[in-house]
Amino acid sequence: MRRAPQPQVSAAVLLRRATRALQRARLHYGHGTDRARDDAAALVWHALRLPAEASAARLRRGATAAQQERLRTLLARRISKRVPVVYLTHRCWFAGLELYVDERVLIPRSPLAELIERAFAPWIDAARVRRIADVGTGSGCIAIACARWLPRARVDALDISSAALEVANRNIRRHRLGRRVRAVKSDHFSALSPGAYDIIVSNPPYVGRAELAALPPEYRHEPALALAAGRDGLDSVRVILRDAARYLRPGGILVVEVGNSETLVRRNFPRLPFTWLEFARGGGGVFLLTREQLIEGKRN
Repeated sequence: MRRAPQPQVSAAVLLRRATRALQRARLHYGHGTDRARDDAAALVWHALRLPAEASAARLRRGATAAQQERLRTLLARRISKRVPVVYLTHRCWFAGLELYVDERVLIPRSPLAELIERAFAPWIDAARVRRIADVGTGSGCIAIACARWLPRARVDALDISSAALEVANRNIRRHRLGRRVRAVKSDHFSALSPGAYDIIVSNPPYVGRAELAALPPEYRHEPALALAAGRDGLDSVRVILRDAARYLRPGGILVVEVGNSETLVRRNFPRLPFTWLEFARGGGGVFLLTREQLIEGKRN
């Protein structure tokens, strides 16, 4: 006996149903989306292969049985396994650029995107920036965005993880930046030449042991290497603050995101004159220091 074909359901109806299912599941958001409807939209668009700017008429069209089944599978993984939606669709955006992301790398969500879109103004003259280092590049999002928004600069995208560098290289190729962005395996600055960079930027690991254990299940899907930074979360930050001046040119700047560790950084490095940046689109915990401030801070 043949099964009756499933009735077609429009994308708009599927979006409402998916939103309700995610709301009932009481999931954690913050990996590129901040509410159930955004997650639902990402999954519906992915399952139905909808264009980014789908028209109202397109949303009223029915989804095939295969598309509906694909959406059910995605929703089941999001709800039962608590997989962040970006790892299900393998698509995200950073500083206006579409990127491939999987569980080998952290999901891009840094407020640094806003600073990069301003070409680091007013903190440095973009016209004189020739070399940038992105320490802990992961997906390559920061390095690639720097290359796009500072078109005269060459960028070294550094990571200790070979798996992460595979993802970064995929994104570098996707954006055709192979001549200007170089993925380099490096433990912090170990592969770099001293005195070479106008900007060093980093979103390093900054989560302490106790905080890591208390994070929602969604974070378990991200690589621990990109999150965990010792007992207090400052292991990587200490290395960066200790060594960055050696790799900056005169007048160069260091920009580092430390997120919720801002208070600990202030407390542990009271002699450094941090500038803590503010962002119109939200987010914080990002400091800036010049090469000269780093050097003077060591003398004090």
